[in-house]
Amino acid sequence: MALDISTTETSTPVRFLDLVTTHQEIRAELDAIWDNTVSTAGFVGGAELNSFEEEYAAFCGTSEAIGVANGTDALELILAAAGIGPGDEVIIPANTFIATAEAVASVGATCVFADVDPDTMLITGDMIRAVATPKTAAVMAVHLYGQMVDATDVGAACSDLGIAFIEDSAQAHGAKWDGARAGSVGLAAGFSFYPGKNLGAMGDGGAITTNDAQLAAKMRSLSNHGRSLNSKYEHDLLGRNSRLDSLQAAALRVKLRHIDRWNQGRRNAFDWYGANLPDSLVQLSVRPEAEAVHHLGIVRCVGQTRDEVAAKLDAAGIGWGIHYPIPCHLQAPFGGAEGSFPISERLAGEIISLPMHPHLTEDEVLRVCEVVSR
Repeated sequence: MALDISTTETSTPVRFLDLVTTHQEIRAELDAIWDNTVSTAGFVGGAELNSFEEEYAAFCGTSEAIGVANGTDALELILAAAGIGPGDEVIIPANTFIATAEAVASVGATCVFADVDPDTMLITGDMIRAVATPKTAAVMAVHLYGQMVDATDVGAACSDLGIAFIEDSAQAHGAKWDGARAGSVGLAAGFSFYPGKNLGAMGDGGAITTNDAQLAAKMRSLSNHGRSLNSKYEHDLLGRNSRLDSLQAAALRVKLRHIDRWNQGRRNAFDWYGANLPDSLVQLSVRPEAEAVHHLGIVRCVGQTRDEVAAKLDAAGIGWGIHYPIPCHLQAPFGGAEGSFPISERLAGEIISLPMHPHLTEDEVLRVCEVVSR
């Protein structure tokens, strides 16, 4: 395809992720929340956390949101509150970050891996049905790379099998399926606010969303030492300490006001890539029912090897990553056999992550495309 690179600067590095520009844009707002937190000494809980939970629930289209310490805790607390543990199986995609599997293992349940769709790299209803057993208690469907799974298809499979639909939404803040936001289509959803996420804290953080008030009350208690919601000194459950600090909640409130615009910046970058990438690099498909938020700029290397693409990017000072080179079932703690999930395993050797963030410019995308087209 023709590529107009007349406006690109061939000696300029391109960052894989630019958190500096994002935070400079809102620096005054962040400075104000720091001053307020120091002045009031409101470090844990309080008004900022309550307000963030209300605003994030409204953003996701749910009745409840619970701030927790990180995204892995969010997934584990959902499973624990749902009563899933030893003797139960939870289906997860082989292609995901290991935190999904860690959460299942941490409650004593068994990870049952499933293969993924080759075009989106997401789990499907058919993949779920293929590995379900009488012990299956839930599916933890991962909205990976910023695109939601087919919630209609996955939801139907869960309904047919009589199992819980749990969303791992760590990479999908603001994504939609048929108009519904990530975090609103299953029993409950876990979000990560790791700094590099679409909605990132200034450190670790996470949240759970749900429309089930009773489940929310249990998760809120479990995340705060099992404390009774009606008494500071009574503990009804054996819980843990997994709280979202109020300073992080305040920062997330600031960022939440910008996330739709930032996600549009990511969609613009995705479209620029689509118009200028060589045929040897193929973007993942976005389903017409989906509104993706492109947490990562994933492409498949089909006409040149990943090592060749990485070498070109390195030589040009362009950042890149791989998400993920080893499918979860082949990680040492899970001891899976090669060949078990051929689609996930093949794609793990083909994918590379190109620069992707809200402030990526068209010139920077053109530069990346020019370099990988050589």
